[in-house]
Amino acid sequence: MSDLAESALFRPVRAGNAFEETVARLLQTVRLGIVAPGEALPAERDLAARFSVSRDTVREAIRSLTDAGFLVSRRGRYGGTFVVDVLPSRGSGARIEGVADAVPSSPEELEDALALRDILEVGAARAAAARALSATDREVLWSRLKESSAASIEDYRRLDSRLHLTIGELVGAPSLVPLLADNRMRVNELLEEIPLLQPNLEHSNEQHEAIVLAILTGDVERAAAAMQEHLDGSAALLRGFLA
Repeated sequence: MSDLAESALFRPVRAGNAFEETVARLLQTVRLGIVAPGEALPAERDLAARFSVSRDTVREAIRSLTDAGFLVSRRGRYGGTFVVDVLPSRGSGARIEGVADAVPSSPEELEDALALRDILEVGAARAAAARALSATDREVLWSRLKESSAASIEDYRRLDSRLHLTIGELVGAPSLVPLLADNRMRVNELLEEIPLLQPNLEHSNEQHEAIVLAILTGDVERAAAAMQEHLDGSAALLRGFLA
């Protein structure tokens, strides 16, 4: 997990709904692959400090996500709270109090999610391409591309999300990452309502490569255009199935 993603997602929750916000934040880190299947969450005391909530609140949130099948606790010297190896699929009954269902109740809600995605992600691609990236930045971006390209159907959504969040991280504006993550969660839950089509995944991988190459070569306009084309494809499927 990158330091930027960690600081953006493991940040203080808003007061008033501490339990619900903590559950939602932990679920976000799991579903977006910030903490990958099989990896351990930070210790309860660390999560409590980062979220600015009590350890009891963290413990209750972890228990709820464990009951829902997202986390597992292990005892012993190398124990702790881990993300399960296989995440529950949508529709499996893994519903959690305090986490809203993202399925749109109206075409307007779908369009709102897609419009915000365009603004955030096209802008992120443009800004990332305009920056002078370090060797580490370039290596991480290329690694994320290769991971998503080689992903299985089961892992595709998670690794696709990590690639998109990495592009956001490269912008160097920490406040952008939580906005991208929130929108990505919303869009992913919409995407989980439609079938995964193999030709679309292959096309997406080609588009990912075009986006990454444009960023790495500093081609600002091409990066923005490639990202827009990529988003337009998934938007067309979402409108076709859900609108």
